[in-house]
Amino acid sequence: MSMKLYLLLIRASMRSRMQYKMNFLFSMAMASCVHVAEFLMVALVMMKFGSIKGWSLYEVCYLYGIMMLSRAIYRTLASDVHHLEKYLVSGDLDALIIRPIPVLLALMTQNAKILFAELGQGTILLVIAMRALMQQGQIGWEAVPLTVLVILSGAVILFAIGLATSALGFWLTRIESLQNMTEDASQTAARYPLSLYPKWLQTAFLAVVPVGFVNYIPSLFILRQDGGLLFLLGSILVAALSLYLAMQLWKLGLSRYQSTGS
Repeated sequence: MSMKLYLLLIRASMRSRMQYKMNFLFSMAMASCVHVAEFLMVALVMMKFGSIKGWSLYEVCYLYGIMMLSRAIYRTLASDVHHLEKYLVSGDLDALIIRPIPVLLALMTQNAKILFAELGQGTILLVIAMRALMQQGQIGWEAVPLTVLVILSGAVILFAIGLATSALGFWLTRIESLQNMTEDASQTAARYPLSLYPKWLQTAFLAVVPVGFVNYIPSLFILRQDGGLLFLLGSILVAALSLYLAMQLWKLGLSRYQSTGS
């Protein structure tokens, strides 16, 4: 019942956003330009030097594509979880609370939009990377379903990180700076191999904000057969555990929320 209601609400939200076609097209074009420019800068450097700490251009392209797709799925299906602060500051969360549906479900379906630019570019990067790696004999066709599994588990991890960060807003109210670290900065950094960073930062990306399990850890198994299935299963376990802990933090924060009318 909840899934059926969620799909109904998110379809209605997307339909309302699509009414502003020029704004939609302009936003998609700008997002495409930003992501293309970001990747091209790295690609040009790697084309010059061949590899970075043993990671080839196509391997980095693979990591980049997985992160883009996982993030795009998360932001498509639960966009306003990232924007809880504006609901807390304006008091608009009260309007969601009085609805006869779970607050989180109502929040997830607000202002929903399909991120066509990110989904398209992420898919293109993955196709290019995997095709080249297959031609080199580094991976086989079994990597395709495993990659789909990694993308989905990565979307769950990113959603859990976003939900946990937003839940802290029930105590902190202003969480934009925190989100810049836990979501934006960490996801940007995790588009590249964690081996590029110092040990303390690698630990942070695995144990504190587990973005390393979105793409890097499972990719070690898929691309290099390192760690065995444990690396892949570990990412799925981290996704399940992160989601559980984030949901508990959300429930605790919501129970302590005091509306603007109280």
